[in-house]
Amino acid sequence: MGALNYKQLFKDANFKLVLVNTLVYGVGSTIIQQILGLGLALLLNARIKGRNLLRAIIYLPALVAPVIMGTMYYFIFQYQQGALNTVMTALGFQKQAWFNNPTASVIIITVINSIQFVGVSMIIYLAGLQTLDQSVMEAASLDGATGWNKFWNITLPLLQPSFTTSVVLNLIGGLKLFDMIKILTGGGPGYATNSLSTYISSVYFDAQNAGYASALGVVLFVIIAVLTYLLNVGLAKLNWEA
Repeated sequence: MGALNYKQLFKDANFKLVLVNTLVYGVGSTIIQQILGLGLALLLNARIKGRNLLRAIIYLPALVAPVIMGTMYYFIFQYQQGALNTVMTALGFQKQAWFNNPTASVIIITVINSIQFVGVSMIIYLAGLQTLDQSVMEAASLDGATGWNKFWNITLPLLQPSFTTSVVLNLIGGLKLFDMIKILTGGGPGYATNSLSTYISSVYFDAQNAGYASALGVVLFVIIAVLTYLLNVGLAKLNWEA
């Protein structure tokens, strides 16, 4: 019976779609969080007024339960009386059924998840920036390194441990995304925005198929384990020097 559950993966018309969504949530969130997180860390590592308050504000969403965050954004994007549609109609535009479009829904979920946890990446990069060997930075400045060259050839290579930690944590979080999807779309329309996590829930509770749900769970575990391993190995061997 166990093997039949894994064979069902190849017959399940929804599995490929759900798998692609899972990778989009994982990889998409990771890319967005690295870009924004590193940019914010570089900005807030400078001696600017109120930087500690700004750090706290950016990190605050990560402390909010995803269910609450999802509910807040649901009231922004919902069709009837949603904040975004209210603003659009006030400006003379037509209301949009954001969550009726599968592609738009997947993008919205990915962006919201990234915004909520970008503070985690920011903190990781800030920790890395504040432990950099300042003598190396000063020597680079004396040698005439400035701007982009200094960042690309000095700062970024020294941030490799922080980069690896942030990428792995963000990827794992995105691949097992559950709460945000359930609140915003419920996996719909149809199964169009499901991740493997939400699909497992649907198969187990709605279809009452515990065996197949278990097989999907094993697949999700293998995907996370393999990608995490490959990332750790790949990033450890990456040549950061120009």
